[in-house]
Amino acid sequence: MSTVSSLSDWFVTPQGQYVMAREQVFFDNTVSDIFGFNALQLGLPQHNLLRGSRIPLHIRAGKEHGVKVWLEPMELPFETGSMDLVLLPHTLEFCSQPHEILREVERILRPEGSVIISGFNPLSLWGIRRVLGTKTEFPWCGNFISVPRLKDWLALLRFEVDTAHFACHIPPFSASSFIKRAQLIEPAGNRWWTIVGGVYFLQAKKRVPGMRMIKPKWNGRLVRKLIPASAKLNKQISQYRHHDE
Repeated sequence: MSTVSSLSDWFVTPQGQYVMAREQVFFDNTVSDIFGFNALQLGLPQHNLLRGSRIPLHIRAGKEHGVKVWLEPMELPFETGSMDLVLLPHTLEFCSQPHEILREVERILRPEGSVIISGFNPLSLWGIRRVLGTKTEFPWCGNFISVPRLKDWLALLRFEVDTAHFACHIPPFSASSFIKRAQLIEPAGNRWWTIVGGVYFLQAKKRVPGMRMIKPKWNGRLVRKLIPASAKLNKQISQYRHHDE
């Protein structure tokens, strides 16, 4: 078996295709409900995970072939508060400074902007495969980050996690024949042992302390005129109803 030298190469394998099929469905369904003007996908540019988004400007960036913007993930060349949505598909697991990437994402997101992160779950059969097997190939050479740990990192950066979702509940088989047969247990995994799925998704929003909703500035004199008039009208309607009875 040939050595898989990159995460993009691994996603071409039967094992990777199984994972990506489920990730694409999740991203398609989730990004369609997020609105704004600018969206950024940081990593896996070969897969358009923003194709279901209604946001007009999509940017796929990173250090791989196929990106629109070539950049260092720890130093994003975007204006502060300029993004409405950022996707991090397995970006944090395969970098040396995941905290710096999250700090940069927090910086470029506008208040109430969303970040969606996908990652391999270390508390799953896939995580056990990484611990017991070789760590020289993708994706097993990555630093799998647990959901509780990632939630702590996000909380420190003033993110509020909206949802956590898990997928890929079959064992990490390599052969396509085994993967196809094992998918029969996928519905049971989605229902009975959800949190031990091989892949997780976290959706979080950037919260800014001190922000408040802007209320309309009412014309006080007009309100005072309308309230008595409304009360008088209601009284007349009640009198007419009483008279008809």
